[in-house]
Parts: sequence; C-alpha cells; structure tokens
Amino acid sequence: MTAPAPTTIASTGARSAVLRIRGLRYHFWQWGDPGKPLLLCCHGWLDTGGSWQFVAEQLASDFHVVALDWRGFGYSEWHGDHYWFPDYVADLDAVIDALSPDEPVLLVGHSMGGQITSLYAGVRPQRLARLVLLDSLLLPDMPPERAPKALGEWLTAVQDPPAQRAYPSCQELASRIARRNPRLTPERALSVARVWGRSRGDGQIELLADPRHHTHNPVLYRASESYAVWKQVTAPTLFLDASDSKLRKMAGEEELARRRGCFRDHEHRFIDDCGHMMHHDQPELVAQGIRDFLGDFVVG
Repeated sequence: MTAPAPTTIASTGARSAVLRIRGLRYHFWQWGDPGKPLLLCCHGWLDTGGSWQFVAEQLASDFHVVALDWRGFGYSEWHGDHYWFPDYVADLDAVIDALSPDEPVLLVGHSMGGQITSLYAGVRPQRLARLVLLDSLLLPDMPPERAPKALGEWLTAVQDPPAQRAYPSCQELASRIARRNPRLTPERALSVARVWGRSRGDGQIELLADPRHHTHNPVLYRASESYAVWKQVTAPTLFLDASDSKLRKMAGEEELARRRGCFRDHEHRFIDDCGHMMHHDQPELVAQGIRDFLGDFVVG
C-alpha cells in the first residue's frame, strides 16, 4: 500500500516530497529554506514524519527541517511481510546520500528513530555532524531463551497478519490520541490525527502504518551488539529525555546510563512535564534544546 500524500500541511507550511530509496517510494515533509543547514528528523514506531510539525515550525527559521516517513509508515511504501532494523539503517544511509551527498548531516531521532539513527551513527560516523536522541535507546535486552516463542509468534502472524485499525472520523482518532496523551491540546491532537490517518473509500479514517508492525519480531534485541556500535560514534550527541516517560522503565536508569556512556562525546538533559511523545507534549522546549545544541550551525 502507498497512499498519495497531500502536498502540504497547511497549518505549518510543510511541503511534501518523494524520493526512490532502495527501490521503495519514500516520502518526506520539509520545512524552511533548503539553503539553511539540513536537519533530518526520524520518527518512532507507529508515528509519521508529519508528527514533527510542532518542533519543525519552531526550527524552520534556522534550519531546513526534513522529516521522513520510514518504510511501512505514513506515505512511504509498505513492503512485504516484515520490517527489519538493518533495513531501516540501510534506508537511512541511502536517504542521507541522496539529501546530503557531500556534507555530514544533523540528525534527530525519537524512540525507534533514535535507535536507528544511533546505530547509523556508529557505522557511518563520518556522515554525521551532530546527533540528537529523544527518549531513545529504551529497548530491553532480550535473553536467548525467548527465541523459540518469538519465532513461533512471528510464524503465526505471517500466516494470519493483523487487521488495519480504522476510526469513524478524524475527530474520533484525535480523541483517542488525546486520551493517551493528555498534555496535547485538542487542536494539536487533531493535527496529529491528520498526519497519522487518511480517509479511505468508505469514509473511515485508516492509520498510516502497516499493521504488520504489530507482529512480534523474531530477531531478538541484543544490547551488547548495540554497545559495540555506539562506541564507534564520533559525533557530539545530545540525549533529550522525557521527565515522565513510562517507557524508560523498560531498560532502567542504570542501564540507560551505561548506554549513554558508550557515546564518547555526549550531553544529557531532561525535558520537564512531558511523556514519551515529547515532540508533541513540549515541542517548544524540545526545539529550544535542539537549537541550543546546534547553535554553532545557525547562520546569523
């Protein structure tokens, strides 16, 4: 499935663009002047690039903000019956080569997007100028004893994939988003709903995410492999963490400190009064944290 994207997000001045990346149709939202420094933003699981709109409109005066839709999300192409992390890293490699073939980039990743960008930063350190990770590196280590169950669950899901979620209206989807994220204003919840869903033929609003993302991954996450990659990161890195993120408990504070310690040049800050979707809850503070960290890239 590949949905045709609208040309703009009218409320924020975003512009739609498409590239062919590794044989797939990849969709991007853009804000700001292409002559400004490129700031590439990578969304998390079940999110879309359009969700960066509140942060992007704060940064568009200083940066050319580009937010991609990962394969299987948003208006990028859906592919096959699986989504592997190495494919996301390879997609990012190709995206950066297409958008900035000669210059290192400024890279921002949230949650799953932070996991992907952090791995890319370790295997292609020369391609990054700075790295910002929002409430990221939270995946718990998975013991090998889980392998039989994980593989079995995945085989079952391949035979009987999950159905797509749909809602009676965009307002109903916005209400669901607001219930799960009570810090969102009604206006912002509706803005998120409009980039998370699209109208289908029967009038229902269908989520812009391949339902196969809900299937269990048969490839276990082994944190020790990530440690080895993160130790190769040379770009200065900023960790912006949400003060009230429930997902931080998956790894634990001691483990998160260990993971941050793999990055040889890093800073760590909390953003107050926000949950895991910090770019929704406190976009002004997130944008200010990013701008402060990237201040020497801002053209006066």
